[in-house]
Amino acid sequence: MQLFYKIFLALFVIFIGINLYVIEWPLGFLAEENSTFVLSMSAAIVGIIVVFILHMMSRLSVKK
Repeated sequence: MQLFYKIFLALFVIFIGINLYVIEWPLGFLAEENSTFVLSMSAAIVGIIVVFILHMMSRLSVKK
């Protein structure tokens, strides 16, 4: 995995960890006060998926 992908993967994992820490669990996961954190966490999850897709695509292009 290239350094570029590793950096973004680490950033997205850190964002997910911070958002899990900040969410107010007694209110509920989908409470209105937690909506920004849930949105940010879902964007980080999509970012991780995109990083893995880009990594797989770059490995496929190198093999040809």
